[in-house]
Amino acid sequence: MNFKSGLSCNFASMTHSIILHNQTFEMHFSGALFWSENSMLLISDVHLGKVSHFRKYGAAVPQQAVKQNFDALTDVVDYFKPKTIIFLGDLFHSSLNIEWAIFEEWVKTISAEIILVSGNHDIISPLKYEALSIKVIPELIVDSFLLTHHPEEREGLFNFSGHIHPAIKLSGLGRQSVRLPCFYKTEHQMIVPAFGEFTGTYTLEPSDGCEVYALLGDAVLPVPIKEVKKKRKYRK
Repeated sequence: MNFKSGLSCNFASMTHSIILHNQTFEMHFSGALFWSENSMLLISDVHLGKVSHFRKYGAAVPQQAVKQNFDALTDVVDYFKPKTIIFLGDLFHSSLNIEWAIFEEWVKTISAEIILVSGNHDIISPLKYEALSIKVIPELIVDSFLLTHHPEEREGLFNFSGHIHPAIKLSGLGRQSVRLPCFYKTEHQMIVPAFGEFTGTYTLEPSDGCEVYALLGDAVLPVPIKEVKKKRKYRK
């Protein structure tokens, strides 16, 4: 499997920057989040092994989706060149399958430190990760930021998490609508999108004061929440 596919998109369309607690974070169209000052790449809910798991039980899932997951990981790592990669849980979907061997080969191509903040799907023994020099921890606090798998609220800390696979429903003229994966930010928290190719999404209702950044193709697009809420109210 080739782990060195390239990106053809321009910088402006691929990312959107946001300042939190005087730190710069870049949201990438893949669903990854890059912390510039710490050269730290946050990725959540890749669910490696899920494609092979479903194919084993007869689901009509294309094998190509396996390669797409690893190519997407390689692309975003090559783009940011982080010193540290932190997976915010659910790196693997279930128990060991053939994708673990692919993951082992992928890790060999990565020079960055890798840390897994364990999620509810991470049932593979930590010893397997330790053999690859990957740390497995329940949570991580860096400066004023709390990194977890499940969304949490903790006084004095801004929380980055995954688990939800957030999406936003956008409607246009003619009653057409589309659901897009998104970064979902509130005052003290940001839920990042699921990174995996075969993960599904959960549509969140926009709340007062939230910020939503939708993923559309190779772009990250700020969503005007007032307009979204206005259209939904009108349809009622």
